[in-house]
Amino acid sequence: MMRLTRFLAAMACIALINGIAGAETNDFACGSLQNGYGPYDYRSDKDKLSIVEQFHLTPNVVSLTSWQSAGSIGADLDYTLRAFPNHHVALMTMVRLSEREKVARPKGAKYSVGCYFNRALRFREDDAMVRMIYASYLSKNGDRKEALVQLEAAGRIESENANILYNTGLVYFDLKDYDKALDYAHRAYALGFPLPGLREKLKRSGRWTEMSNLPSATSSGSETSK
Repeated sequence: MMRLTRFLAAMACIALINGIAGAETNDFACGSLQNGYGPYDYRSDKDKLSIVEQFHLTPNVVSLTSWQSAGSIGADLDYTLRAFPNHHVALMTMVRLSEREKVARPKGAKYSVGCYFNRALRFREDDAMVRMIYASYLSKNGDRKEALVQLEAAGRIESENANILYNTGLVYFDLKDYDKALDYAHRAYALGFPLPGLREKLKRSGRWTEMSNLPSATSSGSETSK
């Protein structure tokens, strides 16, 4: 009985650690965007970046080697993401730190990883890159349906972004919607996306068809010839 109790307790801890994507991410829990410095837009306020990148988001922080000014890597990233909520590199680094520490809220961070994405999208909902990074995070943590929501939103912002199309295709493949996975693969490769992974997945599952061999392509061609 004691062993069973310990086993169940250990499994509960693992579930808590791995339930990163399910952390509380409502607007109230994730805090106000008001900040002493900023908030600034990572895409456009480049003249404000030097302060955070010189004193907080240094190469050592990005590589998760050591903290810079705030006492921990998580605190340096938190400072950066409060000043620049949609800082792409800082968001990706916070995700990696969370994965390394196996916690939803890394040491020194004020919020959970999910909250930093909540804050980024509240600040700039039109940032397609934030949505794509968030989708990758969600997908890794098993929430592929929400990942798809983020990728489709990103695709509406940047409809000709091959990277977004490719990653959308990957999620559709994981959800076993092979027709949509194939469609997104064709669109991504037509735009020159270089990685063959999605095509190979579709080939191994017997779902790959060259675009020129699709019935729609043949029928549209015959209509044009008329």
